[in-house]
Amino acid sequence: MPHYVTDLDAAVDWLLTHTQGPLRVAAPLALGKPHRLLNALYSRVEADASRPLQLYTALSLNPPQAKGDGLEARFLRPFAERHFGDDFPRLAYADAVARDALPAHVQVEEFYMQSGALLNSSQAQRHYTSLNYTHAADAVAQRAPHAIVQKVAFREGSTRLSMSCNNDLTQDTLDAIHARGLPRPLLIAEVDPLLPWLGGSATVEADFFDLVVVPPGPYPHLFGLPRQPVSDADYAIGFHASALVRDGGTLQIGIGTLADALSHALVMRHTDNARYRRILRALDPQLADQALVQEAGGLTPFDIGLYGCSEMLNEGFRVLVHSGVIRRKVLDDLAVMQRLANGSAYGSDHATLAAEGEYLHGAFYLGSPEFYDWLRHLPEDERRAIGMRRISEINQLYGGNETLERLQRRDARFFNSCMIATALGAAASDALEDGRVVSGVGGQYNFVAMAHALPDARSILMFRAVRDDAGKPQSNVRWNYGSTTIPRHLRDIFINEYGIADLRNRTDEDCVIAMAGITDVAFQSSLLDQAKAAKKLDRTFTAPEAWQRNQASELRAALAPFRSDGSLPDYPLGSDFTPVEQDLLRALTWLKANTRTRGDKLRTVLAALRQPAGENDAMYLQRMSLESPKTISERLNARLLRLALAKTVHR
Repeated sequence: MPHYVTDLDAAVDWLLTHTQGPLRVAAPLALGKPHRLLNALYSRVEADASRPLQLYTALSLNPPQAKGDGLEARFLRPFAERHFGDDFPRLAYADAVARDALPAHVQVEEFYMQSGALLNSSQAQRHYTSLNYTHAADAVAQRAPHAIVQKVAFREGSTRLSMSCNNDLTQDTLDAIHARGLPRPLLIAEVDPLLPWLGGSATVEADFFDLVVVPPGPYPHLFGLPRQPVSDADYAIGFHASALVRDGGTLQIGIGTLADALSHALVMRHTDNARYRRILRALDPQLADQALVQEAGGLTPFDIGLYGCSEMLNEGFRVLVHSGVIRRKVLDDLAVMQRLANGSAYGSDHATLAAEGEYLHGAFYLGSPEFYDWLRHLPEDERRAIGMRRISEINQLYGGNETLERLQRRDARFFNSCMIATALGAAASDALEDGRVVSGVGGQYNFVAMAHALPDARSILMFRAVRDDAGKPQSNVRWNYGSTTIPRHLRDIFINEYGIADLRNRTDEDCVIAMAGITDVAFQSSLLDQAKAAKKLDRTFTAPEAWQRNQASELRAALAPFRSDGSLPDYPLGSDFTPVEQDLLRALTWLKANTRTRGDKLRTVLAALRQPAGENDAMYLQRMSLESPKTISERLNARLLRLALAKTVHR
């Protein structure tokens, strides 16, 4: 039996007693990281250079912190206290990394970081490890960790513990350590009663662990990702992407507003098909006739349903399961799956599939408080249909049950996001041109490669056509870029708000034309000129007239009717913000867009000084603690907020 303790300091004592010298510890990414235990350990070794610490992990999540007294901080501070809880145990080592303040004897290696959060941290950038998700287990094994620490769920009446949100790497790491002939590390579990229980292969007997920590309550909130508003560009991308999903197929999606928009589009395709088609026609009257859409089987509702196989389960899968889009079950039984595939299945095979099959597989999950509540209260038959698996089982075909997984993953569509796409089909998703890491490779390369290995599978990289760079718009379709996540020889499908570019097996010239066709009109000429100069495009080529529609104003006009009738809400999967906060977010977004440059800022301030008070301003000013401004700064902020509200809410 494992050793049980209820005190975090006692757990640290136990770990330090059972190890000698420098300490090497591994912890899961995101939600499965035991914050309180890691904080207790870091507190103990931070000032003790005699016990150097190396921590191997990824995605160390901390709530955003409000800085200063500006409008953004006034909005964020009350929201963060409510959403994350004022007792949320911030990861002390992560705060130190962000400030470049880790002591010299402590090092944190991560293979995936919170997006954009550590661009200015030398310690984070120097100790980042660039890995495919499926290679992380062996990389940790190579470091020969002394201990693996993990948050787990328990269930009354069960002798087992559930790795719940993170069944991704622990067992793969143990196998890799064994394969290298290294000693098995100490396994330490921190029980969190708020963590949803998921069974099946995510559970282990308690004696799998050497130490189980059951700290007393109260228990802080699970880290909840605030759901963000979905823009017109996001919706256009999501609806274009939804047209490529084949009924009876397999679905993988990422996280963020592009995934939210895609999930909303798939639900509408299934539950309100007529309205779904009207939105697609508004975006592109010829879309339904495109070869890619026909290849996917058209735009019909889902008679068979989809099987979800995604490294991360998130908010989108909640609504896809609830609406009946995700419902195609699979079994881990090769013989049965073969009979089902070739039409020779027995009646008992169908009965077994219905009773024991699973329609959703993931390696880790992360979402909103509503998402966690959904997992906690699933009916038992639905809970059994969700399987948390090792990352080696989700993100790749080789090395396990490839024949079985090929049968399960038929007609797969793997949707991921990138930052930059080149005209020849390469993608930059994880790092800037100067080498600084924004996030990490994660599983993107795995899914792109798998799409080329599976018959009838496609890799779809989604991105926004334009980004803002210090007040100046920049195209996200480039001739080339100094960082590459996906090489051009693995090019497949790219989607942005202006359409779909199918690059698989196409010539370089065909790729250039396809990518230019989804480039914002302001950047088309320069891209075509670069292609011609590089001998990749015929010098007589001219842009078709239809490409002139590739601009934000055209997109806004096309979607405006569906915005106004509620078909395309700001928060399609639900919101963590109150109605007042949602209005404030729109106002603050407008204000940010109109104060990017010095000239913009001056014009906006002058307009704010002339802006009369609105009749409903009081409740917004109260929420921002500006109902009685006293200082010059507060009075100016109040006027700026009134102007932004007039432009976005009261218009």
